[in-house]
Amino acid sequence: MPAARPHIEPRRVPTADSVVVKELYLSLQGESSHAGMLCGFIRLTGCHLRCTYCDSEFAFHGGSRMKVSEVVEKALAWNSPTVEVTGGEPLLQPGVYPLMEALLDAGLKVLLETSGAIDVRLVPPAVHKIVDMKTPSSGECDRNDYRNLTSMNANDELKIVIGSRVDYEWARALVQEHQLGKKPYGVLFSTIFDKLHPRQLAEWIIEDRLPVRFQLQMHKYLWDPNERGV
Repeated sequence: MPAARPHIEPRRVPTADSVVVKELYLSLQGESSHAGMLCGFIRLTGCHLRCTYCDSEFAFHGGSRMKVSEVVEKALAWNSPTVEVTGGEPLLQPGVYPLMEALLDAGLKVLLETSGAIDVRLVPPAVHKIVDMKTPSSGECDRNDYRNLTSMNANDELKIVIGSRVDYEWARALVQEHQLGKKPYGVLFSTIFDKLHPRQLAEWIIEDRLPVRFQLQMHKYLWDPNERGV
């Protein structure tokens, strides 16, 4: 008589009706053209990049799996008209797409902060995408997906974080060679906090007459730059 086959529990495969959430919190939007506005943040777990200046390494692992409907319920409880989906890299999770659709259907303005290493063409057009194109000092510049430069629309903004003159010259060349000043979306230049003085970047932009928006990471000036949930 053949030996009984061992019982194996079926493997649970995450579906697109859920996401792994690292943290949820209400604060002020610290960056982009939406800076200063009340905003609820939905930070998802996981990232395939390891940028040298990353300020959210805590989001690489951990978190709790939540149904999309649960996340939307939490977002509505903030009574904030605007929410941002961020990470890590939120586009790594299949459930982020139905999450964004559900947040839009609930009447919320939805922002997405993404690394620039994944093409955003599948993101709902109504989502305000903030695409963080990586500079040389990030150590991940070769992971940029330049299809994003044509996938973005008038709702969106291209963000470039600069920590050195080399980074600035790389970013300036990107703006000039791709004629980003003529694109429907905005271009944001900001500094790596405590690496390059903001005034230096401002002076370079003025000197070269670049068609970009200078910005600060407002939350890092209002609160301790290492504080979470702000």
